[in-house]
Amino acid sequence: MQPYLAPSTYIDFDHPTVAAQAAALAEGLQRAPLALVKRCFEFVRDEIQHSGDAMRNPVTCKASDVLQHRTGYCYAKSHLLAALLRANGIPTGLCYQRLSVGDQGAPYCLHGLNAVYLPKFGWYRVDARGNKPGVNAQFTPPQEALAFTLQDPMERDLPEIWAEPLPVVVQALLAHDDVGELSRKLPDVPLLAASQTRDSRHT
Repeated sequence: MQPYLAPSTYIDFDHPTVAAQAAALAEGLQRAPLALVKRCFEFVRDEIQHSGDAMRNPVTCKASDVLQHRTGYCYAKSHLLAALLRANGIPTGLCYQRLSVGDQGAPYCLHGLNAVYLPKFGWYRVDARGNKPGVNAQFTPPQEALAFTLQDPMERDLPEIWAEPLPVVVQALLAHDDVGELSRKLPDVPLLAASQTRDSRHT
């Protein structure tokens, strides 16, 4: 679990403001890990604006920058949630969905969320991107209540739980200064053909 507990460049819970926020959120809940996870999740979901919804600059990536500016795309918000939880000793990873940018069909983009290790339930996904009409993400273990469900044959729940953000995500966030510009160039990954997936299982 060590990689999912460690600070890093973008999950920088060793930054003083992130550490202080993590401690404030944990107050009174050190012996109640589920309540602590819920409090941190709801803080990031509700108190940090989704940059695309609010059309609010700057484009953030580091957890400390997300906290400072109180805004971030889903990816950046997942970095902050990971930082707050790791600071409190709760193993937290990053995971992704591939979703249609519109209601259905191309173009597609990655959507960032988190997986938290809960002793009673194992890895459990939460999505702190921020609720709005049609989006109602909650913390309700063991049932997931994510922001989005798959509706298109080319959409995917990517199965990996990453300790660090995907390079394509970091590159996209660092390459754009304006949220409107980033919204037109959201990161994506190609899907392997079924034959390639079968071949990879035998190599």
